[in-house]
Amino acid sequence: MRAVVRRNKQLVCDEIGELTPAAGQVLVKTLACGICGSDLHALHHMEHMIELGRRAGGGDNGFDPTADTVFGHEFCAEVLEFGPGTTRALKAGARVVSMPITLTPTGGLEALGFSNRLPGGFAERMILSEALLLEVPNGLPTDQAALTEPFAVGAHAVAKARLDSDSVSLVVGCGPVGLAVIAALKAAGHGPVIAADFSPRRRAAAERLGADMVIDPAKESPHDRWEGLGVPKARAAQAMMRMMGKGFGRPVVFECVGAPGVLQSLIESAPAGSQIVVAGVCMESDRIEPSIAITKEVELTFVFGYTPEEFAQTLRQLSEGIIDVAGLVTGQVGLDGVAQAFRDLGDPEAHVKILVQPGLAPQNG
Repeated sequence: MRAVVRRNKQLVCDEIGELTPAAGQVLVKTLACGICGSDLHALHHMEHMIELGRRAGGGDNGFDPTADTVFGHEFCAEVLEFGPGTTRALKAGARVVSMPITLTPTGGLEALGFSNRLPGGFAERMILSEALLLEVPNGLPTDQAALTEPFAVGAHAVAKARLDSDSVSLVVGCGPVGLAVIAALKAAGHGPVIAADFSPRRRAAAERLGADMVIDPAKESPHDRWEGLGVPKARAAQAMMRMMGKGFGRPVVFECVGAPGVLQSLIESAPAGSQIVVAGVCMESDRIEPSIAITKEVELTFVFGYTPEEFAQTLRQLSEGIIDVAGLVTGQVGLDGVAQAFRDLGDPEAHVKILVQPGLAPQNG
């Protein structure tokens, strides 16, 4: 079968071996798979990513970052065949999503998109675990169902935020992670939500997902809006408000950029007592000045991934229209177009989200 393989830090379309589902596993046809920011980084810096994962104590299941890898962990697929010992609760032809993990008969697991043994969604077919399958409900379109995984990341970030009922939230960076956070905040009934990004296209997407205020940081600091929304920035002003019997919710900032210097900038600019939820993945060493965070009693919360419950909840919210992602997919490519799509995604004005559809016919020329 055809797949896009990361080989020698390049993406190449090639033939790989056919797959046979083992006990508890299901063979599926990939219908659509999103290109994630982590895929873009891993193309050239996979070795560094894996080393950081090892230092974090996560292990690597024997993964060799220099060997062939088929990316893709944001997918919607169609059930084809069942392995032995499966319940066959779903029928062949059912559309499904899954957390990007496949359980092995020996009790291990393969992280799809970051495995040498099983391909991720940039392949015509995949092996999934029957126990982790969720059928796509309510006729949710395939391109929207494929966004379950990235939007679950936003659900987890919001779940880790200690938001009060009247908290004001600021989302810094409106790429896929920031958009998912905005959607999760509004789905949970929180607001007002301020969104900030330099890209007009991303700001427009943030507004479609429900951001109450959308800021271009090149023209205005989003931190200038706090006091107008009833949140004093200085501790003395906050104490005075409380003495006067005027309360306000805990300000929460979501860092969704993941670039050096952003976290320090937020520590300096956010109101005293803020919680900063760090969802953007900075892959480089960064520097902060703890004394400022201590003086302002800023709380830093680092988040990663999602729980199975958050994943399932996100699928339900997408299918019920609570989170409306119509229009967020701005491009579709077949396997032959993946390498160019990776280059196109380097420009935030070119696309919001590109899906890989292995069934699309190769383009001529």
